[in-house]
Amino acid sequence: MTATRNPGSALYAPESAPLADAAAPYDLPPPAVHGCWYPSADPSGRHVAFICDRAGVPQLWTGPVDGAEVRRLDADPHPVTEVSWSPDGRWIAYTTAPGGGELTRVLCVRPDGSGRHLLAGGESGTSARLGCWQHDGSAIAVTVTESAPPGQPDRYHAEAPGGPPGTEHAPQWAGRDGRAVLLDPAGGRLAPAAGGVRSGSGRELEERTLSAYLVDPEGSAAPVLLFSERGAANQRVCDLSRDGRLALVYRGPRGRREALVVRTEDSAVTCAFPVADGDPWVGGFSPSAGTLWLRSDAGREYAALLAAHLGPRGDLHSTRVVAEREDCGLELLALGHDARSAVLAWNRHGISDLELLALDSAPPHGTAAAPPPSAGDARRVELPHEVVTRIAPTADPDAPVVALSGSRRHPGVWWLPHGAPLRTPWSSRDEDAFPPGPAPVRPTPVRPVARDGLQLGGWYYRAPGRSPGEPAPCVLHLHGGPEEQERPVLEPLYLELLGRGLDVFAPDVRGSSGHGRSFTDADLGAGRFAAIDDVADCAAHVVVQGLADPRRMAVMGRSYGGYLTMASLVWHPGLFRTGVAVCGMSDLTTFFAGTEPWIAQSAAHKYGHPEHDRDLLRALSPMSRVDALRVPVLAVHGEHDTNVPPGESEQFVRAARERGLEAQLLLLRDEGHDFRRADNRRLFRRTAGDWLERHLAD
Repeated sequence: MTATRNPGSALYAPESAPLADAAAPYDLPPPAVHGCWYPSADPSGRHVAFICDRAGVPQLWTGPVDGAEVRRLDADPHPVTEVSWSPDGRWIAYTTAPGGGELTRVLCVRPDGSGRHLLAGGESGTSARLGCWQHDGSAIAVTVTESAPPGQPDRYHAEAPGGPPGTEHAPQWAGRDGRAVLLDPAGGRLAPAAGGVRSGSGRELEERTLSAYLVDPEGSAAPVLLFSERGAANQRVCDLSRDGRLALVYRGPRGRREALVVRTEDSAVTCAFPVADGDPWVGGFSPSAGTLWLRSDAGREYAALLAAHLGPRGDLHSTRVVAEREDCGLELLALGHDARSAVLAWNRHGISDLELLALDSAPPHGTAAAPPPSAGDARRVELPHEVVTRIAPTADPDAPVVALSGSRRHPGVWWLPHGAPLRTPWSSRDEDAFPPGPAPVRPTPVRPVARDGLQLGGWYYRAPGRSPGEPAPCVLHLHGGPEEQERPVLEPLYLELLGRGLDVFAPDVRGSSGHGRSFTDADLGAGRFAAIDDVADCAAHVVVQGLADPRRMAVMGRSYGGYLTMASLVWHPGLFRTGVAVCGMSDLTTFFAGTEPWIAQSAAHKYGHPEHDRDLLRALSPMSRVDALRVPVLAVHGEHDTNVPPGESEQFVRAARERGLEAQLLLLRDEGHDFRRADNRRLFRRTAGDWLERHLAD
């Protein structure tokens, strides 16, 4: 790791660019099933900026916490992924994903919709990530990847003429590179790949530089470099001390995340702490910067709230755990505006438990002999739904805003004045979550045991109208990550399948989060063979319990779950009747050759190094055993996915067809690794539902 203020890095400092006003009225009534999420409150706490897909794509909106009037601030078609209202109330910063791809950019707009401009991510080949605001609102921290050197094209994103409107200031358009394959709607045949898939030796993992800058939203001052690191897998500025001396930087690959305290005057790292995976907003400084509050699982099974006592130069004096639970981890941490209170969300078996906590910080510029920081009594807040996905503190520490999701509602934003949860009027109503007719399906927790004795987890969804003792056609759905976790939230895909009479079992195999650090790390390297066996053990469990019909089972998953889907079909070829693999890796060698360099940096810790562990990666790859495939397969991919390139699906489908099996590929336009557009999501659900219903019929 190298921290630097290399003058050469100034080549890649973000450049502000004005954009056309994209605020627009929206006079149509919102669809009943729209979602609202990722809230950020203004200084008064009475207005919220948030992401909403009521117009068919996630866009930036604002509205009062207690009124129905909303305003769309950016009507561009590029999905919005993060939002942050400035502490002085003058600006709203947000992140967009042009064309649904993986290279993002950071923009700013005034709360009335005027003054929209690009802050970072507009240079060729760059990507930008939102960080924290300075506490006076005068600047915002933004992390950018270095662009290609002047005059040289970006190696990984070939120029694609005719990119979507509005990408003239976007990162280099990630178009087809010869591996994206279209499904012929007439005959269902694959168009030939021009150039094939690159081999693992076709490209070395290039170390790119991630640099964090302080950017003036007004554009009147040049960006100031805070921290730069070559070969970084991840980087985000989570907080700045109120006097500007220190920055809290979140960095590192998956499974080895760290929080660094960085002196802004010279970019020196004064101390580092291991922190938990998951939400990147891991903590912040007390008003005097004498205490650093962190969500950390260092030396622990479950993440806890840690208080670090700092010296005047940011050096570490002592640490203390101030809030912990024996059987579950701290998932979300949000400090109040004055950093004297915090909102904590604990993850207990997939369900959130929310607490308000008073904080007692160390004295200003404390010494080693000063009293250690501590926390007061926690006050629990009753929630109307199961899962908290985001916490937005307000000026009133007793009235935070939270994003909630649950098994009976679409994502919505709630205001919690004095612990009384109130749904914002512009969020969808709970009673609109399901179409008329079907009753809400509350999933049942299931605890399978793997063949080596490891306790697994998951949720079982029973199709409406089926008698309890009747074995059902069942779809085993595998989440991504692999560190994600199945939660009891309303998943439209599950509604689609349940409406067709198919049960859904969504397990947590080893490698998932929410079950402790040992469980998350149990699939590292060669442990992935056991994770593949976990899928078979989960299927056996629901069969033995009398829930699933062993003759009518399918496996399906997205991202890492897509990989597990393909792996399960070739490692356990007699178990499932069909599979649906979404954005999955079919060959870990070609995945490393085609993915983004910073993604490869993180993935090497999970799967193995593309050079040093080449034999292991080959052995773990579904393509190495594709001769064992016996059943039809549907693959689905976003055409602009640079996380798992579309070639991963194409080569598996091609191999299946070469072996005489039915196989199809659905390539979704204007999508990356996550499907964000409402029309594409509907197409995906309908296509997957049709496929599974047909292949699981009697």
